[in-house]
Amino acid sequence: MSVYTVHEPPPRNGAVVPNPERFVFVRDGFYLWAFLLTPLWLLWHRLWLVLLIYLVAMFGLEQAMRYAGVDAAGRSLVMLLIAFLIGLEASTLRRFTLARRGWRNVGLVSGTNMEAAERRFFNDWAAPGQGRSSGGAGHPPPLPPSPAPTFHAPPIVGLFPEPGASR
Repeated sequence: MSVYTVHEPPPRNGAVVPNPERFVFVRDGFYLWAFLLTPLWLLWHRLWLVLLIYLVAMFGLEQAMRYAGVDAAGRSLVMLLIAFLIGLEASTLRRFTLARRGWRNVGLVSGTNMEAAERRFFNDWAAPGQGRSSGGAGHPPPLPPSPAPTFHAPPIVGLFPEPGASR
């Protein structure tokens, strides 16, 4: 079962209720296409800043390894490991970019595939008393604040003397 984060777009033209068709579900996990075709995957998902950083870093790293005398096999291994890292962190890169663009993370949902996750999320989202159909703000009510932790002064342990004790 896959886990997805749900991102709500910023409101358009003063709209109070965002269009549910614009919500984005980002799957948590490894992205094979981000691993195999990193620049194209970044372009497809419109991650412009990430693509720019990736290209500059790859060029700089390649030049630094050439200057250091690393052979072709070593350079290829480093590039493969970086591509693997991109595949692992692709969902984080998408979430980062969405947050920079003003999108809000409004939920976490799991499902056997994206369609099942969407169905589950929108069923909960539109439930009476919680979602848009109730005429409320469209978000679940905030959780009550947690009680402040109480800190007790533990006895001093170790080589430090206790206050008020004689030597």
